[in-house]
Amino acid sequence: MIRSERARDRAVRVAQVLGVAGAYYLSGQLGLTRQVVVDGAVVTPLWPPTGIALAALLFFGARVWPGIALGAFFTVSTLGDTVDVSRVGIVLGNTIAPLASYALLRRVGFRSELARLRDGICLVFLGAFAGMLISATMGSVTLLLDGKVPAGGFWLVWSSWWAGDVMGVLVVAPVLLVLPRARRPRISGRWLEASLLAVAVMAAGLIATRSSLSMIYLVFPVIIWAALRFQLPGSAPCALVVSVLAIIAGTDGLGPFAGHSLTEIMLNLSLFNGSVALTALLLGAVVAEHRNIRRETEYAVEELEALVEQLAPLSGPRGSRYDDERRRRGSGGGALPEQ
Repeated sequence: MIRSERARDRAVRVAQVLGVAGAYYLSGQLGLTRQVVVDGAVVTPLWPPTGIALAALLFFGARVWPGIALGAFFTVSTLGDTVDVSRVGIVLGNTIAPLASYALLRRVGFRSELARLRDGICLVFLGAFAGMLISATMGSVTLLLDGKVPAGGFWLVWSSWWAGDVMGVLVVAPVLLVLPRARRPRISGRWLEASLLAVAVMAAGLIATRSSLSMIYLVFPVIIWAALRFQLPGSAPCALVVSVLAIIAGTDGLGPFAGHSLTEIMLNLSLFNGSVALTALLLGAVVAEHRNIRRETEYAVEELEALVEQLAPLSGPRGSRYDDERRRRGSGGGALPEQ
């Protein structure tokens, strides 16, 4: 019995590791479809594997880190036939960075439900901004030492690398974290509103990222609508859709990105996608926190009402009869006659 349980646990762990490795590799291939070359280094405006790696660690624990390493190794191997020092450094950086983010989030008591503003802020500053410094630094430094990146282009490569990894955490990880508790709207309830929101986010995203009239901020009212009405399960997918549309338009040089240099496009994409992701994440967390507080308050009021109802008979009819009996006896009904 014990051996079968151990074998079952071992099989589950192996399946988790292989699943994480496969998801990392597939998402990496999707990310590389929009790759750009910055001073000899291949970077992407959005690197989905970082979000998948961090979400996998939060779901399954640190034991799935071999899956992240395998996925990173196979992804980097597709960029060339030989395995050199720079690629080993990139694999190490892409493995250590999400582990560091996971350790920081665990240390501050992060909850993967993202139902508190505190959790959203921790994911932004610790999970994304701080943790991804490791992958960007290790990857850029190894490329510099290997002679694949000139010294004058180091900071541009580093900032582009860091921005892509950060966007992967901010855009992809929230979608995966809220996926287990997402529920399909009821037909009789907000199904129509959810359908209208899906159409609106696609329309606003296409107009904002492909129009030459610089209407790129048209998407924010839609993101706010999604956060206020559907919280993070609604705003996180909307942010992902908008970010993907912006990256496609930016790498193709369409709409507001036309006529700009590669550096300007990468900078604008980073700022825009970061603003969209932060709006969706933090506003959705705020709305969820307020609703939880209201729900807890209503529950406390219901418990107080039930307690009052239980105590009411003791001070109500029974207490009145007892007081009437005492007054009757005090008026002479039970007094002794005078001698």
